[in-house]
Amino acid sequence: MWALCSQLLLSCPQEEVEIGQHLRITGGALRHWLVAQLQDSAAVGLLWLLGLYLLKVPWAPLWAVLAALLQFVPHLGPPLGLIGPVLSAALHWKDWLHPIYVLILYAAVAVLDGLLLQPYIMRRTAKVPIWASILAPIVLGFVIPFWGVLLAPPLLAVLFAYRSFLTDSRS
Repeated sequence: MWALCSQLLLSCPQEEVEIGQHLRITGGALRHWLVAQLQDSAAVGLLWLLGLYLLKVPWAPLWAVLAALLQFVPHLGPPLGLIGPVLSAALHWKDWLHPIYVLILYAAVAVLDGLLLQPYIMRRTAKVPIWASILAPIVLGFVIPFWGVLLAPPLLAVLFAYRSFLTDSRS
């Protein structure tokens, strides 16, 4: 990521880019990131809905929509979306087995989303390579503990939009 930043800074075109051009590049990148985030949230909601229906958890559509909406909140959103289905399963069946199934479903959805869905959607929509969308939140999470993970996806979208702009302007 640092290599990409230095490459972008060193390879700026000789002619000055207008402020309007910067705003268009940045705005377009952030719009693509938002579309990718919306698609990821919808995919997570759909996975929750399918899993909760298979587990026969009461109010599955409500919990799936809530999980999709909470997907926008980094760190806290997905675990908050887990509370409702776990309590619903525990109260409905009055045992420990069904809430554990919901926890297993949560783990599967989190791994599938974090390692496959989100990187793929970011690559397809915001043109961010899969390796960057996996590694950048980890690296920035160590550098800036909470904010690094929060800012990594939109920052990557902007950086790769500028990279694309600079390679297109040289051609």
